Amino acid sequence: MTPHGSGLLRIHVAVVFFGLAGLLGKLTTATPATIVFTRTLLAAAALWPAAILSGRVRALARTEALAIAAAGLVLAAHWQTFFLAVKLSTVALALLTYSSFPLFVTFLEPLFLRTRLRARDVAAAIVVLAGLALIAPPLDPASAMTQGAAWGIASGFTFAVFTLINRRFAPRVAPVLLAAGENTVAAAALAPFLGAAALDLGPRDLALLAALGLICTALAHLLFMQGLARVRAHVAAVIATLEPVYGIVFAALVLSELPEPRTLLGGAIIIGGAAYASLRERPGGSGGGAQRSISFP
Repeated sequence: MTPHGSGLLRIHVAVVFFGLAGLLGKLTTATPATIVFTRTLLAAAALWPAAILSGRVRALARTEALAIAAAGLVLAAHWQTFFLAVKLSTVALALLTYSSFPLFVTFLEPLFLRTRLRARDVAAAIVVLAGLALIAPPLDPASAMTQGAAWGIASGFTFAVFTLINRRFAPRVAPVLLAAGENTVAAAALAPFLGAAALDLGPRDLALLAALGLICTALAHLLFMQGLARVRAHVAAVIATLEPVYGIVFAALVLSELPEPRTLLGGAIIIGGAAYASLRERPGGSGGGAQRSISFP
């Protein structure tokens, strides 16, 4: 297999694992806070040795350390809101509303990175917004589906902030060190809010959480980073938009969660808008700059 083919395979496998996370979160009886704490703790435990063995660990500048701390807190909020959406609604609705993040990136990026708001970015945001309008359940604050959709959109917003913090404040930190540090901060931030009862889990829940932390987070991140060394960033970004597709397929096969045609249409529109937004990263830039433009799903 060529290096480019190997890179594509690693990215596709990583995105499959990212898509599996929603199903595993649905299957476990653990609370969202417990899910996120365990996931980030196990991911950090696996990523730190990888960072050390790769020679990527180094002293951080003050601004880099602060950026990692801020991103870690936002990462905790992102995954907490995502798993709240999964628990309250369906895996499909949680994944599709989370996929709204390009909408938020479009309008937050000029504030974070001092870039100009471009017409094509606004067009992609309008497409995503149209898709959200299609999949949105009837507006009923007491409805679990409505609450799940709201948390999913909050998950998309926090992921957009997380992405932009990484782009703006930590451009020189190796991705494996970045991921290890951010997962460590996320786990530490959630630890004080967990009681003993939250961690009183059976073997099945422990196995599901181990898979979330080690396979869907640590291994998936490593595969994604390895793939980025051989594949252009804009290609990886388009592949990453398949995450909700894989997640919906897993949920349909295991949980028999079959989205309605309207939800599927809205999801296709959202994913199309996200793919269009990802195509902004064109070949021809420097390899490091292109790779830095991708943040982990």
